[in-house]
Amino acid sequence: CPVRLQGIHYLSKHCSQRYQMIGEMLCKEQHDIVLLQEVWSEKDFLYLKAKLASAHPHSHYFKSGVIGSGLAIFAKHRIHDTFLYRYSLNGYPYMAHHGDWFGGKAVGMAILNIAGLTANVYVTHLHAEYSREKDSYLPHRVVQSWELQQFIRHTSTGADVVIVGGDLNMHPQDLGCRLLMSYTGLKDSYIETAKFDGCENGMTLIADNLFIRKNELIPFEKGIRIDYILFKGSSTTKIYCDFMSTTKGSVPGHPLPYSDHEALTAELRLESHIPAQTAELIDTLTEARTEVKVGLHCAERMRYTAARTGVMGFALLVLELAIAAVPCFALGAEQPFPRISFYLLAALCFTILLTTFLLYIFYTMELKSLQGAEDQMRLAVGSLQEKLRGFPVAQIHDAPQRSPEGQQPSALDPEE
Repeated sequence: CPVRLQGIHYLSKHCSQRYQMIGEMLCKEQHDIVLLQEVWSEKDFLYLKAKLASAHPHSHYFKSGVIGSGLAIFAKHRIHDTFLYRYSLNGYPYMAHHGDWFGGKAVGMAILNIAGLTANVYVTHLHAEYSREKDSYLPHRVVQSWELQQFIRHTSTGADVVIVGGDLNMHPQDLGCRLLMSYTGLKDSYIETAKFDGCENGMTLIADNLFIRKNELIPFEKGIRIDYILFKGSSTTKIYCDFMSTTKGSVPGHPLPYSDHEALTAELRLESHIPAQTAELIDTLTEARTEVKVGLHCAERMRYTAARTGVMGFALLVLELAIAAVPCFALGAEQPFPRISFYLLAALCFTILLTTFLLYIFYTMELKSLQGAEDQMRLAVGSLQEKLRGFPVAQIHDAPQRSPEGQQPSALDPEE
């Protein structure tokens, strides 16, 4: 559920009251993932963190710029890793009345594990468009879009699911939006959803909002759509948007809206598909593991032979030394064997000991390498077999789910 908070104390109206309203709404709605923008104060983040501790035990606040990035994420699922990328261009410091430069606009990434699936979740806020006709920040916003798509592409290669939410400050057909969507393959929840409930045409900045001055929307009288939930799956995971909604200005039971922008909610359904090559890969890994086991037994046998030969060589050396010591203890006795024989026998024993010692070390190293490879292959086979048996099912919503193929697949329903 991406929400743009408009949360600058002393500049934004009714800030504390709206934070309280948003906290109550998020506790009630029980979203799986919540993406927030314009949480400029860390104290406000800590308030929401305490408020949502039971419903969303995992959270992260992305810090950037003079007053922060304003980006935060709350989730039911554990956050395994985070990263923040700050856009290289973000307005001008001398345009202080706009304030974007001081905000440190950026994109924050969080990696979550949802029932065995790796989900890369991104939250971002791009530079505002203050004038449609004379948009001096358009080059900056295009650069931000370019950097955003690069960041998503380069950090999501191993992800099963990619979800992007935030205030892009761009209309669907704007250049930056087209650049982002076409390069990354992301889909728009509003376009893809099977069912929608919200403002007309999915607008997220509407004239009926109490915090909006209608002259800001010119030439769009009713409003514009500049906030998005974007998503895409992978070769093993299909993702569908079953339902999407937006708030509609004023909040029932309250005199104020949550923010100047409308909040978005999307119900996403994930379907895991195991590639047909998985079974073949298991067979190949099993065959490779068998060959490694054969090498393992052979290395063990050779190491044992080297150890046994070394013991025999050592025993022969001890016997030779005992025979050589006879004249020392028996006075007047002569050496029963020629001295040259002792030297040759001693050289042979030392050669056997040295050779077997080196072979024992070599076979021990071989043994450890083969054992390590076999352990890794065993884990890989176990992981693939678990996938063949099916991913764990996480049914998040009780409502019946729509399947495009008319089937009832195992589903995950993360709501963003």
